[in-house]
Amino acid sequence: MQRGNFSVVTEFILVGFSTFPHLQLMFFLLFLLMYLFTLLGNLLILTTVWNERSLHTPMYLFLCALSISEILYTLAITPRLLADLLSTCYTIAFAACVSQMFFSFMFGFTHSFLLTVMGYDRYVAICQPLRYNVLMSPRGCAFLVAWSWVGGSVMGLVVTMAVFCLNFCGPNEIHHFACHVPPLLKLACGTNVPIVVLGVGLVCITALLGCFLLILLSYAFIVAAILKIPSAKGRHKAFSTCASHLTVVVVHYGFASVIYLKPKAPQSLEGDTLMGITYTVLTPFLSPIIFSLRNKELKTAMKKTFLSKLYPEKI
Repeated sequence: MQRGNFSVVTEFILVGFSTFPHLQLMFFLLFLLMYLFTLLGNLLILTTVWNERSLHTPMYLFLCALSISEILYTLAITPRLLADLLSTCYTIAFAACVSQMFFSFMFGFTHSFLLTVMGYDRYVAICQPLRYNVLMSPRGCAFLVAWSWVGGSVMGLVVTMAVFCLNFCGPNEIHHFACHVPPLLKLACGTNVPIVVLGVGLVCITALLGCFLLILLSYAFIVAAILKIPSAKGRHKAFSTCASHLTVVVVHYGFASVIYLKPKAPQSLEGDTLMGITYTVLTPFLSPIIFSLRNKELKTAMKKTFLSKLYPEKI
């Protein structure tokens, strides 16, 4: 950045999918359907757990908290993305950009922390079943959920404050569909930019890897405990309670690693935009599908709950 004459940035331009002008309507329809399905799927999970007393257990309490964080995460990004796909004006006010970054990071990291808590819940259920009711008491569960949200809020605040404490003195084009950290940092000017880039990167990667390693540790103990079960039926039953969570973890961290750990390529602006969709739209879209289809107990409860609404005389 040149010193001397410059104007302070008061708004940004989200370049996003404007680089694909002929595909914007198709993208709009596709992302709208995925967004609506994400909302419907998560609301379906929340309604089922609320109505079915047999699901009033810690595992499904955490699943409800996860669904809420997912709804709020998509709400922070997707409506703006859909509006921009139908618009010819891609500007976003400085304050709106700050707000979007804070809430997207807050709900995104809350989601990661809740996945870690769910891994711990499965560890206690399988490895320490006699202590499950003590360790996963209503108070203990509320504490874990609350701290997941507090942790997400702190992460959102730290990252957002670090990025927007920098000076932005032009240009103001963000080569992304949202106020994402890497393209924003490319627009910052000042001698402390490299320090902030390093600090934000270390904080985000440390938090994600920390959660991932805790989940891996939980599953290492779980697998060891399952292998000690003598009957094949018992092993299958024990592992089936973890299958949906483990699948979501693989999807969540798989796409996150692609976004945050991929090598930097100099000419990959369109590629970065498309890759961003995998984490912001595709992952939330897949999560309720995985939990609904791979969790037999939840799937049965959904059928019971909604068939009773449609065909009350048959229930």
